[in-house]
Amino acid sequence: MNESARKLRKKVWTRFLAVPFILGAMFFLPAGTFRYWQAWVYIAILCVPMLVAVVLLLKRDPGLLERRLQIREKEKEQKTIIKISYLIFLVIYLLPGFDRRYGWSSAPAHWVIAADIFVLVGYALCLRVFRENSYASRIVEVKQDQVVITTGPYALVRHPMYLAVLIMYSMSPLALGSVWALISVPFLVALLVARIRDEEKLLAAKLEGYRDYMGRVRYRIIPGLW
Repeated sequence: MNESARKLRKKVWTRFLAVPFILGAMFFLPAGTFRYWQAWVYIAILCVPMLVAVVLLLKRDPGLLERRLQIREKEKEQKTIIKISYLIFLVIYLLPGFDRRYGWSSAPAHWVIAADIFVLVGYALCLRVFRENSYASRIVEVKQDQVVITTGPYALVRHPMYLAVLIMYSMSPLALGSVWALISVPFLVALLVARIRDEEKLLAAKLEGYRDYMGRVRYRIIPGLW
Protein backbone atom coordinates (compact mmCIF):
# COMPACT_ATOMS: atom_id res chain seq x y z
CA MET A 1 0.00 0.00 0.00
CA ASN A 2 1.47 3.38 -1.01
CA GLU A 3 1.58 6.49 1.17
CA SER A 4 -1.39 8.12 -0.57
CA ALA A 5 -3.58 5.07 0.06
CA ARG A 6 -2.53 4.95 3.72
CA LYS A 7 -3.40 8.62 4.20
CA LEU A 8 -6.79 8.09 2.58
CA ARG A 9 -7.57 5.10 4.81
CA LYS A 10 -6.58 7.04 7.91
CA LYS A 11 -8.73 10.01 6.95
CA VAL A 12 -11.72 7.84 6.07
CA TRP A 13 -11.62 5.76 9.25
CA THR A 14 -11.04 8.82 11.44
CA ARG A 15 -14.14 10.49 10.04
CA PHE A 16 -16.20 7.32 10.17
CA LEU A 17 -15.36 6.64 13.82
CA ALA A 18 -16.31 10.22 14.69
CA VAL A 19 -19.79 9.93 13.15
CA PRO A 20 -21.60 8.00 15.94
CA PHE A 21 -20.13 10.30 18.60
CA ILE A 22 -21.13 13.45 16.71
CA LEU A 23 -24.63 12.12 16.07
CA GLY A 24 -24.93 10.99 19.68
CA ALA A 25 -24.00 14.46 20.92
CA MET A 26 -26.55 16.07 18.59
CA PHE A 27 -29.33 13.74 19.74
CA PHE A 28 -28.70 12.94 23.39
CA LEU A 29 -27.48 16.29 24.68
CA PRO A 30 -30.64 18.16 23.58
CA ALA A 31 -32.76 15.24 24.80
CA GLY A 32 -31.01 15.26 28.17
CA THR A 33 -31.14 11.47 28.33
CA PHE A 34 -29.77 8.32 26.75
CA ARG A 35 -33.25 6.75 27.03
CA TYR A 36 -34.07 7.74 23.51
CA TRP A 37 -34.53 4.56 21.51
CA GLN A 38 -35.41 6.36 18.29
CA ALA A 39 -31.96 8.00 18.26
CA TRP A 40 -30.15 4.71 18.95
CA VAL A 41 -31.96 3.03 16.06
CA TYR A 42 -31.29 5.96 13.76
CA ILE A 43 -27.56 5.95 14.52
CA ALA A 44 -27.42 2.23 13.77
CA ILE A 45 -29.34 2.71 10.52
CA LEU A 46 -26.81 5.28 9.36
CA CYS A 47 -23.59 3.75 10.65
CA VAL A 48 -24.01 0.07 9.75
CA PRO A 49 -24.59 0.64 6.00
CA MET A 50 -21.92 3.34 6.10
CA LEU A 51 -19.42 0.83 7.45
CA VAL A 52 -20.22 -1.60 4.64
CA ALA A 53 -19.92 1.18 2.06
CA VAL A 54 -16.57 2.36 3.42
CA VAL A 55 -15.10 -1.14 3.34
CA LEU A 56 -16.30 -1.78 -0.22
CA LEU A 57 -15.29 1.61 -1.60
CA LEU A 58 -11.81 1.45 -0.07
CA LYS A 59 -11.36 -1.78 -1.97
CA ARG A 60 -13.15 -1.00 -5.24
CA ASP A 61 -13.26 2.78 -5.72
CA PRO A 62 -10.97 4.76 -3.38
CA GLY A 63 -11.11 7.68 -5.82
CA LEU A 64 -14.82 8.12 -5.13
CA LEU A 65 -14.18 8.09 -1.39
CA GLU A 66 -11.51 10.74 -1.81
CA ARG A 67 -13.92 12.93 -3.78
CA ARG A 68 -16.62 12.43 -1.14
CA LEU A 69 -14.24 13.74 1.53
CA GLN A 70 -14.00 17.12 -0.19
CA ILE A 71 -16.28 19.68 1.46
CA ARG A 72 -15.09 23.07 0.21
CA GLU A 73 -17.25 24.36 -2.62
CA LYS A 74 -15.57 26.32 -5.38
CA GLU A 75 -18.60 28.15 -6.79
CA LYS A 76 -19.82 31.27 -4.97
CA GLU A 77 -23.51 30.36 -5.21
CA GLN A 78 -22.87 26.85 -3.89
CA LYS A 79 -20.89 28.23 -0.95
CA THR A 80 -23.95 30.26 0.06
CA ILE A 81 -26.26 27.26 -0.37
CA ILE A 82 -24.02 25.08 1.78
CA LYS A 83 -23.93 27.68 4.57
CA ILE A 84 -27.74 27.72 4.61
CA SER A 85 -27.82 23.92 4.54
CA TYR A 86 -25.91 23.78 7.83
CA LEU A 87 -28.78 25.60 9.54
CA ILE A 88 -31.38 23.29 8.04
CA PHE A 89 -29.53 20.14 9.05
CA LEU A 90 -29.03 21.50 12.55
CA VAL A 91 -32.81 21.84 12.83
CA ILE A 92 -33.29 18.31 11.48
CA TYR A 93 -30.85 16.83 14.00
CA LEU A 94 -31.12 19.08 17.08
CA LEU A 95 -34.84 19.85 17.28
CA PRO A 96 -35.94 16.21 17.78
CA GLY A 97 -33.82 15.96 20.93
CA PHE A 98 -35.38 19.09 22.42
CA ASP A 99 -38.77 17.75 21.34
CA ARG A 100 -37.98 14.54 23.24
CA ARG A 101 -36.94 16.49 26.35
CA TYR A 102 -39.89 18.88 26.49
CA GLY A 103 -42.59 16.68 24.98
CA TRP A 104 -43.74 19.09 22.31
CA SER A 105 -44.83 16.18 20.08
CA SER A 106 -44.54 12.43 19.94
CA ALA A 107 -44.52 10.34 16.78
CA PRO A 108 -46.14 6.91 17.26
CA ALA A 109 -43.75 3.95 17.15
CA HIS A 110 -45.16 2.70 13.83
CA TRP A 111 -44.49 6.12 12.29
CA VAL A 112 -40.91 5.97 13.55
CA ILE A 113 -40.38 2.49 12.13
CA ALA A 114 -41.90 3.47 8.77
CA ALA A 115 -39.62 6.53 8.66
CA ASP A 116 -36.61 4.34 9.48
CA ILE A 117 -37.48 2.16 6.50
CA PHE A 118 -37.59 5.24 4.24
CA VAL A 119 -34.22 6.38 5.58
CA LEU A 120 -32.81 2.97 4.67
CA VAL A 121 -34.37 3.21 1.20
CA GLY A 122 -32.73 6.59 0.72
CA TYR A 123 -29.42 5.20 1.90
CA ALA A 124 -29.74 2.24 -0.48
CA LEU A 125 -30.38 4.63 -3.38
CA CYS A 126 -27.31 6.63 -2.35
CA LEU A 127 -25.16 3.49 -2.46
CA ARG A 128 -26.66 2.59 -5.83
CA VAL A 129 -25.59 6.01 -7.13
CA PHE A 130 -22.06 5.40 -5.84
CA ARG A 131 -21.97 2.12 -7.71
CA GLU A 132 -23.11 3.76 -10.94
CA ASN A 133 -21.24 7.06 -10.77
CA SER A 134 -17.64 7.26 -9.62
CA TYR A 135 -17.76 11.03 -10.15
CA ALA A 136 -20.36 11.56 -7.41
CA SER A 137 -18.40 14.23 -5.57
CA ARG A 138 -19.75 15.99 -2.47
CA ILE A 139 -19.01 19.37 -4.06
CA VAL A 140 -20.21 20.78 -7.38
CA GLU A 141 -17.41 20.38 -9.90
CA VAL A 142 -16.54 18.88 -13.29
CA LYS A 143 -13.43 16.72 -13.50
CA GLN A 144 -11.25 16.74 -16.60
CA ASP A 145 -12.03 13.11 -17.49
CA GLN A 146 -15.65 13.18 -16.33
CA VAL A 147 -18.39 11.75 -18.55
CA VAL A 148 -22.17 11.92 -18.39
CA ILE A 149 -23.68 8.94 -16.56
CA THR A 150 -26.94 7.81 -18.16
CA THR A 151 -27.42 4.32 -16.73
CA GLY A 152 -29.07 2.92 -13.60
CA PRO A 153 -31.04 5.55 -11.65
CA TYR A 154 -29.63 8.22 -13.98
CA ALA A 155 -31.84 6.83 -16.73
CA LEU A 156 -34.89 7.89 -14.67
CA VAL A 157 -33.84 11.18 -13.08
CA ARG A 158 -30.86 13.49 -13.56
CA HIS A 159 -30.01 13.79 -9.87
CA PRO A 160 -30.75 10.53 -8.04
CA MET A 161 -28.29 11.46 -5.27
CA TYR A 162 -30.44 14.44 -4.33
CA LEU A 163 -33.51 12.22 -4.41
CA ALA A 164 -31.73 9.98 -1.89
CA VAL A 165 -30.93 13.01 0.27
CA LEU A 166 -34.54 14.18 0.10
CA ILE A 167 -35.88 10.78 1.15
CA MET A 168 -33.37 10.32 3.98
CA TYR A 169 -33.56 13.74 5.56
CA SER A 170 -37.24 14.50 5.08
CA MET A 171 -37.94 11.28 7.01
CA SER A 172 -35.25 11.84 9.65
CA PRO A 173 -37.42 13.97 12.00
CA LEU A 174 -40.06 11.24 12.23
CA ALA A 175 -37.37 8.57 12.53
CA LEU A 176 -36.14 10.52 15.56
CA GLY A 177 -39.65 10.62 17.01
CA SER A 178 -40.42 14.28 16.32
CA VAL A 179 -43.37 15.74 14.44
CA TRP A 180 -42.33 19.33 15.14
CA ALA A 181 -38.99 18.90 13.37
CA LEU A 182 -40.87 18.32 10.10
CA ILE A 183 -40.97 22.12 9.80
CA SER A 184 -37.48 21.72 8.29
CA VAL A 185 -38.71 19.75 5.25
CA PRO A 186 -39.99 22.67 3.09
CA PHE A 187 -36.68 24.45 3.65
CA LEU A 188 -34.81 21.28 2.69
CA VAL A 189 -36.81 21.03 -0.54
CA ALA A 190 -36.15 24.70 -1.37
CA LEU A 191 -32.44 24.18 -0.69
CA LEU A 192 -32.22 21.16 -3.01
CA VAL A 193 -34.08 23.01 -5.77
CA ALA A 194 -31.66 25.95 -5.53
CA ARG A 195 -28.61 23.66 -5.50
CA ILE A 196 -29.79 21.59 -8.45
CA ARG A 197 -30.68 24.62 -10.57
CA ASP A 198 -27.27 26.17 -10.01
CA GLU A 199 -25.43 22.87 -10.47
CA GLU A 200 -27.13 22.22 -13.80
CA LYS A 201 -25.92 25.57 -15.13
CA LEU A 202 -22.35 24.43 -14.46
CA LEU A 203 -22.87 20.94 -15.87
CA ALA A 204 -24.57 22.21 -19.02
CA ALA A 205 -21.71 24.65 -19.60
CA LYS A 206 -18.73 22.46 -18.77
CA LEU A 207 -19.68 18.77 -19.06
CA GLU A 208 -19.73 17.54 -22.64
CA GLY A 209 -22.99 15.83 -23.55
CA TYR A 210 -24.94 17.06 -20.53
CA ARG A 211 -27.30 19.27 -22.55
CA ASP A 212 -28.25 16.28 -24.70
CA TYR A 213 -28.76 14.24 -21.55
CA MET A 214 -31.10 16.93 -20.17
CA GLY A 215 -33.15 16.59 -23.35
CA ARG A 216 -33.42 12.81 -22.99
CA VAL A 217 -34.08 12.64 -19.22
CA ARG A 218 -36.71 15.23 -18.44
CA TYR A 219 -37.02 15.05 -14.66
CA ARG A 220 -34.45 16.20 -12.15
CA ILE A 221 -35.25 14.23 -8.97
CA ILE A 222 -38.88 13.07 -8.95
CA PRO A 223 -40.23 11.24 -12.03
CA GLY A 224 -43.42 12.83 -13.32
CA LEU A 225 -43.11 15.87 -11.05
CA TRP A 226 -39.82 17.81 -11.33
